[in-house]
Amino acid sequence: MAKKTTRPAAKAVKRRKERAKAAVKAAKAGKAARRKSATAQAEADVEAGHGDIRPWTRPEVMEAFRRFQSVEPAPKGELQHVNPFTLLVAVVLSAQATDAGVNRATPTLFAEADTPEKMVALGEARVRDFIKTIGLFRNKAKNVIALSEKLIAEHRGIVPGDREALEKLPGVGRKTANVVLNMAFAQPTMAVDTHVFRVSNRTGLAPGKNPLEVELRLLEVIPGEFMMHAHHWLILHGRYVCLARRPLCEKCIIADLCRWPGKTILSPSPL
Repeated sequence: MAKKTTRPAAKAVKRRKERAKAAVKAAKAGKAARRKSATAQAEADVEAGHGDIRPWTRPEVMEAFRRFQSVEPAPKGELQHVNPFTLLVAVVLSAQATDAGVNRATPTLFAEADTPEKMVALGEARVRDFIKTIGLFRNKAKNVIALSEKLIAEHRGIVPGDREALEKLPGVGRKTANVVLNMAFAQPTMAVDTHVFRVSNRTGLAPGKNPLEVELRLLEVIPGEFMMHAHHWLILHGRYVCLARRPLCEKCIIADLCRWPGKTILSPSPL
């Protein structure tokens, strides 16, 4: 009996690997899918936003994340940092700003202040000078000093590893807390930014009217084995492939699984 159950399972695993490799190859060759007209794309995004797209099956979710993993086994966040404190500061600074813009400003800041104590000693005016190229820099400088003071007063200058404590820090919301918990403390959290929100709704993977709904849905549907890196895969996919205005469906490795009505499949579905 053992042999009869093991062989089909092994064959299924082999078939899945072959399908994933074929999908990646097809996508890289530009044969996965193509976008419809701009009007059709806009209508498709409205349809996706209303949650009218058929949900993914569990095997499809598994297949999508197997493909993400096959392309990028250990994805990394793009914000430059040297320790949990500088990560926290970088994420706070990235609100309504790009990671690239933050990364241009923070190396010199972190060279001067890579601990809460050094940041407080630097002072709000100096912090403003370092980050003045980042949007909302005045308010962000104020938050960086305030959170540094709170870390010193309540946490001995150490970034806490729990959500409740993090969200009590000035300038820190749920998304920022999730990023820090995942990257600094290896917790399988799901940080929903604009990219994750768009990909989750557009593809039908985890539709929701707001970031919290999407986060909870993603936590529900993504298998535990992929959760550690899931938010990075989705962020990178939204940032470089599933773009807001011109999604690169022809290069998408999950195009055949995606439910977005704004694209047309050119190659057969592997499932």
